[in-house]
Amino acid sequence: MTKPVPRWRRGIHDRMALIRANPTGAIALKIGVGILGAVVVAVGIVAIPLPGPGWGIVIVGLAIWAVEFAWARHLLHFTRKHVQAWTRWIMRQPWPLRSLLGLLCFVFISAVVWLSLKLTMGIDLFRIGLDLLGRP
Repeated sequence: MTKPVPRWRRGIHDRMALIRANPTGAIALKIGVGILGAVVVAVGIVAIPLPGPGWGIVIVGLAIWAVEFAWARHLLHFTRKHVQAWTRWIMRQPWPLRSLLGLLCFVFISAVVWLSLKLTMGIDLFRIGLDLLGRP
């Protein structure tokens, strides 16, 4: 059973079909989607080591590419399938294991933030924390 397509989505689909009907429009659309997707993916890749949604931005860029490119649609489907499988697996685990995995993710993200600040700006959060606690 298929879900009904929302009206706004049908409108976008119809506009895209009109653009693709003209050979020049089809080429312009492909180039525009390619450039926009590349910019968004590039911003996401730069943001991956920083705190924030780097991977999410990359996936949004991939979704933009998926509008025009079949390989991007396949890669987006592959990514969605594996993220959902990982999420289902995590939710089936007992809470102590989920807590441990959450703690490991927190430690990893904290290490990435610490390392990126230390290497890019020379800020040592560990040393600042020790100074605040009054330790030498």
